[in-house]
Amino acid sequence: MTYADWIAVLGFVAMFGLMALRVPIGIAMGVVGVFGFGAIRGMTPAFNLLTTSPVRTVTDYNLSLVPFFVLMGVFATNSGISRELFRAGNAWLGQFRGGLSLSTVAACAGFASICGSSVATAATMTRIALPEMRKVGYHDATSTGVIAAGGTLGILIPPSVVMVVYAYLTETDVGRLFIAGIIPGILATLMYMATVVIAHRKGLPAGKKFDMREALLSLIPIWAVVVLFVAIVGAIYLGIATPTEAAAVGAFLTMLIGIARRRLNAQTILLSLVEALRTSVAIFTVLIGAVLFGYFLAITQAPQKLTMFMIGMDLGAYGTLVLILIMFFIAGALMDEMAMIILFVPIIFPVIIHLGFDPIWFGIILVTSCQLGMICPPVGINVFVINSIAKDVKLTTIYGGVMPFIVADVIRMALMVIFPAIILWLPMTMRAQ
Repeated sequence: MTYADWIAVLGFVAMFGLMALRVPIGIAMGVVGVFGFGAIRGMTPAFNLLTTSPVRTVTDYNLSLVPFFVLMGVFATNSGISRELFRAGNAWLGQFRGGLSLSTVAACAGFASICGSSVATAATMTRIALPEMRKVGYHDATSTGVIAAGGTLGILIPPSVVMVVYAYLTETDVGRLFIAGIIPGILATLMYMATVVIAHRKGLPAGKKFDMREALLSLIPIWAVVVLFVAIVGAIYLGIATPTEAAAVGAFLTMLIGIARRRLNAQTILLSLVEALRTSVAIFTVLIGAVLFGYFLAITQAPQKLTMFMIGMDLGAYGTLVLILIMFFIAGALMDEMAMIILFVPIIFPVIIHLGFDPIWFGIILVTSCQLGMICPPVGINVFVINSIAKDVKLTTIYGGVMPFIVADVIRMALMVIFPAIILWLPMTMRAQ
């Protein structure tokens, strides 16, 4: 091994050691990136990175849509849109056995189309759906499992902050990535509903009597979701607006809708801005750390060497892909999705490109891996979010409830690997910007 190889190994050990000590991943990556770079090129050039990289990252036009989408999700949450989605879902699906579970999945999908965060979706639906399901006798494992799985739709159905980060790290068209997530998002929603019917049907209470008038009236309050989704995704798909422009318009429209409904006032708008700022700062801190760590990877040539090593294993393209997905599955069960993408994508992406896989296709496959990780033991961040709100529900109970949905996610991922058109067909029909 060369000197650079030893520095690379020590750098990874140091980074995982810092993470084990609960140092935030952005800080851990930044520290290792600077000192690892300095160990090879000298500390003066390494410290010079600190004077340029943070400013360049936070002022990057391609990342300016992150705070807009975060703000849109905060406005949507504070406007009560999620509760209206749940009521509409219950009005149409409540007639079936397990109707509240089906309504929860539908509401999660609708909220995901204007939120972009899995954690926010899971937290919001826990407060809304869990009390309703408990009232009619749902077992906690069933109700929390549905919410945890449904919450993962927040990072798959566009807009998605995770997709934005992936696109930034891989220089992939974020607009096409958003559009690529639509059909897989619909497929995920339908498969979660099917999982409810197949896995939990016998233990769920009977549904209520269907009322057409109630069902039609329930659609009136959710017009805002339709308007926002069409305004954002439609504009991107038709080439009318860039993702950044669409994100800005989406955040502004969400605020106007909240004001028109008298759900947002000067005070709640200010609180929403502060909350969005905190979330955006946390994301950009991680991204700055990732950029600094990227310089360390580049100078040690770790990604290139990993590429040659994995190709030398002679597993074939799909054999190597399976190995990568298993690695992501394990990583996703131990850390949150943003950390997993920022840490592993710069290392693995060169392998994916060398094997000839489409970066848009792999992006959606990767997001599906993140969905799995968000509900898998021993971590599963959505599970912990639900447990932090419903403190009387044990973690083991929630993990038991999500197991059927993990099976559904694995099947869905296999389908998308076997039939890439599920992901790639819609982006291929897009108009050029």
